[in-house]
Amino acid sequence: MVRRKGRVKAIKTDRVNSATVIPLIKANVKPESMIYTDEYPIYNKLSQNGYKHETVNHAVKAWVIGNAHTNTIEGFWSLVKRGINGVYHSVGEDYVQSYVNEYSFRYNRRDAERPMFWNFLDRLVKISGQA
Repeated sequence: MVRRKGRVKAIKTDRVNSATVIPLIKANVKPESMIYTDEYPIYNKLSQNGYKHETVNHAVKAWVIGNAHTNTIEGFWSLVKRGINGVYHSVGEDYVQSYVNEYSFRYNRRDAERPMFWNFLDRLVKISGQA
């Protein structure tokens, strides 16, 4: 899930179906929010659950319809996949969520002016009590 021009929250699931995905959306997205998705049927019940919902049908080569597109979340997943392939090369099943967390962290700080290293260092000094 990603808010346009905002933060991402990515959660590994064992099943990709309505029974799994709708509760995750309900736990993380305010009711009456506008949700843009592709045509995958698991999202068909969003309107019944109090969300505004628009889709783009990739199967018929539709990528953007008005404000409806999935480019933001697809961009995030592209970064995750390229990062894993380029840095780690492969990921064990038990560690998928850890890698997704790392790239979510990076994505959510993409606009920070100060390099992450310095923020980590400041935090480490603060935790150690040497500040």
